[in-house]
Amino acid sequence: MAKNKKILSIVATGVLSTSLMLAGCGAAKQGEPGAGGAADGKKLRIAMVTDVGGVNDNSFNQSAWEGLQRAQKDLGIDAKYQESHSAEDYQPNLNSFVKANYDLTWGIGYAMAKDLTTVAQQNPNAKLAIVDSNLDGKIPSNVEAVTFKEQEGSFLMGVIAGLMTKSNKVGFIGGVQVPLIEKFEYGFRAGVHAVNPKATVSVAYAGAFNASDKGKVLAATMYDQGVDVIFPAAGATGDGVFKEAKERGAGKWVIGVDRDQSYLAPDNTLSSMVKHVDVAVYTVAKDLKAGKWNGGHELTLGLKDDGVGYAPTTNKHVPADVLKKVDDFKQKIINGEIKVPSTKAEFDAFVAGK
Repeated sequence: MAKNKKILSIVATGVLSTSLMLAGCGAAKQGEPGAGGAADGKKLRIAMVTDVGGVNDNSFNQSAWEGLQRAQKDLGIDAKYQESHSAEDYQPNLNSFVKANYDLTWGIGYAMAKDLTTVAQQNPNAKLAIVDSNLDGKIPSNVEAVTFKEQEGSFLMGVIAGLMTKSNKVGFIGGVQVPLIEKFEYGFRAGVHAVNPKATVSVAYAGAFNASDKGKVLAATMYDQGVDVIFPAAGATGDGVFKEAKERGAGKWVIGVDRDQSYLAPDNTLSSMVKHVDVAVYTVAKDLKAGKWNGGHELTLGLKDDGVGYAPTTNKHVPADVLKKVDDFKQKIINGEIKVPSTKAEFDAFVAGK
């Protein structure tokens, strides 16, 4: 287990106190039941374990934590998180909450699938949930899986990139090349192709979700090659793309992912593909508080369910006529007129018009 890991508590308002952030004062220790826990009938206790991107990744881990913060504020639950610094931390981190009898323990990210399954099988009376994995369709009865149709939201980002590029060169930077991230890639490429088939899409993978410096280097290379819009789906690695775009200034654009990331580079962010992990986490907490548990099942959210979409700040740099086309494509996807590809084979068929 990585050293110096802390489980940080949030205050009643849902905002992390300065003392917790700086010194960990008042933080619950691993295995402590915590005041007002479910054991004494006062509070529902829900925890989450981040992947290596950490809780401040400006991406899906942070979004999940915001969902739990909202649940603490609105529903009165006790919410905690623990960060993972390597893959070896996943199983012991999950176990730390399970052994402390938390009512629900979240694993954030597909990378936790194997370890979460193991913990669930070893602790059949514990409830767990995972974001971004359906555990290959073999979901234990004490696990709820939440997945998203990332390709649908990414398609809309491709439409924006394809219509906004001046050079007809756009780029995609992924964290690790796995099926989940390829859903972003091929959805994005399909959107570009749908509105601007002459545009080329450069693709690069960083090999990590927590390598901001690598993301910055990859972005610099693409911008140097004439790319003027980059869509990173890379967790904290994507922070480097925003830094590079900001340094380059006007005319170099970036598109955020998972949450509205426009604050990272306000003058260079065209849009963000928002994935409502926070809403999913909150909804499961609300259901659990109401006595509802969907263990053994997968909840999949797409455009139709408002599980994915584009950030409300998109209209700052994207003109109304472009947004009109984006909304038209959105409706076609919702209506089933367009099936967005999520794999290379599906993308090739999409381009071929099959």
